[in-house]
Amino acid sequence: MNCYACAAIRLLAYALLTLILIPVQVMAIAFRLRLADDLPRVYHALCLKILHIELRISGAELMDGPGVIVANHASYLDIPVLGALVRGSFIAKTEVASWPVFGTLAKLQRSTFVERRPVRAREQNDQISQRLADGHKLILFPEGTSNDGNRVLPFKSTLFGVAERTMPDGSQVKVQPVSIAATRLDGAPIGRDLRAFYSWYGDMDLAPHLWQFLALGKVTVELVVHPPVTLADAGSRKELARMCETAVARGHHAALTGMHQGVPVPLIDNGRSDDLIGFSPLAIVSEDFRLFGPDRQFGS
Repeated sequence: MNCYACAAIRLLAYALLTLILIPVQVMAIAFRLRLADDLPRVYHALCLKILHIELRISGAELMDGPGVIVANHASYLDIPVLGALVRGSFIAKTEVASWPVFGTLAKLQRSTFVERRPVRAREQNDQISQRLADGHKLILFPEGTSNDGNRVLPFKSTLFGVAERTMPDGSQVKVQPVSIAATRLDGAPIGRDLRAFYSWYGDMDLAPHLWQFLALGKVTVELVVHPPVTLADAGSRKELARMCETAVARGHHAALTGMHQGVPVPLIDNGRSDDLIGFSPLAIVSEDFRLFGPDRQFGS
């Protein structure tokens, strides 16, 4: 059963949160404050609370320091999922920069916008290499598009060319595969058809999809983290892309079939951040809505 009253509350909370934090991030970037790196993580974590997305994680530890996270891609919802865990920014296709709202948010997270054409590969790899040399962690969806969430599409190897560069200390660029899978709705397994409520792909319109998702209960997203690899492990750029694709597909399948059931991720691990949620309108959506009746429980 959908709750459209809940959807309205969540949408209002999301809009208020975004409108409040946009000018803060603008100022943080303008004055080159450390907050500009930390605020996006807090923002994405709060968004997951509003959206009632529960994260569970298993596998290896997320790598420290600069490097590239590569993951499968089923939805715009993958962005807050990874953004809440990784202190970094995204590598996005050029068109995203012109999207209303989401384009602005991508720019404020200092995303790197690229054209997925071989003719621009060298120039774009130079740009990405400089970001890594500056100590940044970057997040890439190498499938090049989203899909229905039931499979992993082939990874495009073009942007893996950055792994052919070296870091300022002479070390190789680390690439860490991560599998993302929406697995449960209100604790019950999500089948192939229901996964479309999370996945956004093809010619789906964004607004109706988001509205429908906001009316759902708690969605569990499993992340399976794989050990980082380098070009030396693979031997070539194309083989590195293939290795990462294989790892991500294996973890994705394991999560969908219940072989991987990770531990819950505490989205807000800072005492002051907890207070922020507890004493703001976000408390309405970060705890039980209780609008579904006594048998429907949400939140963590």
